[in-house]
Amino acid sequence: MDMRSNNHQQQQQQVLDGSDIVELVENEKVFENFVEQKFQQLDQDEDGKLSVKELQPAVADIGAALGLPAQGTSPDSDHIYSEVLNEFTHGSQEKVSKTEFKEVLSDILLGMAAGLKRDPIVILRMDGEDLSEFIHSPGYEAEIVSIYCSALSGCEEASLRDCIAKALQSLSVDHGMPPNDPWVISNIVEPIVESCLDEADKREKCVSQERFLEAFKRVVERVAQRLNEQPVIVAHSENTFDGSGIRRLLSNKFEFDKALNVALEIIPKDRHGKVSKEYLRAVLDTVAPSATLPPLGAVSQMDDMIREALKMVNGDDGKMVKEEEFKKTMAEILGSIMLQLEGSPISVSSNSVVHEPLTSATFLPAPPAEADEPSN
Repeated sequence: MDMRSNNHQQQQQQVLDGSDIVELVENEKVFENFVEQKFQQLDQDEDGKLSVKELQPAVADIGAALGLPAQGTSPDSDHIYSEVLNEFTHGSQEKVSKTEFKEVLSDILLGMAAGLKRDPIVILRMDGEDLSEFIHSPGYEAEIVSIYCSALSGCEEASLRDCIAKALQSLSVDHGMPPNDPWVISNIVEPIVESCLDEADKREKCVSQERFLEAFKRVVERVAQRLNEQPVIVAHSENTFDGSGIRRLLSNKFEFDKALNVALEIIPKDRHGKVSKEYLRAVLDTVAPSATLPPLGAVSQMDDMIREALKMVNGDDGKMVKEEEFKKTMAEILGSIMLQLEGSPISVSSNSVVHEPLTSATFLPAPPAEADEPSN
């Protein structure tokens, strides 16, 4: 893209780096009001305390804000939801007071803020201008020809409609096209393809390159127009896990012991003070932010590495071990993951459509009243 396009893209961006969350939590009056509002929303029976059932929506929202799949869809992430709930209930309480809710919520939000500071999320407002510029750029036709060849590869008998729909999936955020999200498909792509092609066009097969280019351009121009009329908000994040965060943590014994001790405080122990190795995964997830690792369940490649590391130390055998041995095993697991990441870093980039106003799309709160509101 040219300089003008880059300038426009920068003007349509908002960076979420956690500063608004920190500002909220540190503003006692504003945070008190935020907690009061959230508590009242959750306290369905209005008894002044939150039951486990009443806490579930908050836990689900926090999971969504962390980028986890929906509760009940992944065993690896479900235990994280359980850990969040345990933070509120301390593992045993049936009811949580407003004071306890506020304290735990503060810790969780500040943890989110720290994560956003390390890995900011860029909010993009896609209004069709970048897509329109791509359509009229010198390299447009060559790139679409390449996409056409790819779209028809192995499916020469596909209809024109199917070819266009498949080719649209090849356009990325860099082209000015929103992600291949179910909402985008059902509310933008499918209606526009339907409106731009008549019934004969939709069923037409073995289309020529020239015919495809003409129909495809008509559809993409209409998509750009649709985005101009109703922009789509997209959250973009990217990160590379290369093991450096683990190396920093393991090289600082004081910080490593501190992180493990905090994690082990909530882990059950027997009367001899021993810990079951079945909790290695949970402790690893608690220590993950200190090691610059994603939550379990968030990155499939990382989950595979963790499973391999756990297998090497028989981490799933449920054996009871002394706390010192547990810590030593945790260091071995982290060391194994570090070596794997140093040899094969994992780069993660994601784009997701935000379907609600930014201040309510996730559990992340709006900035304090005194702060400037983010622009959409």
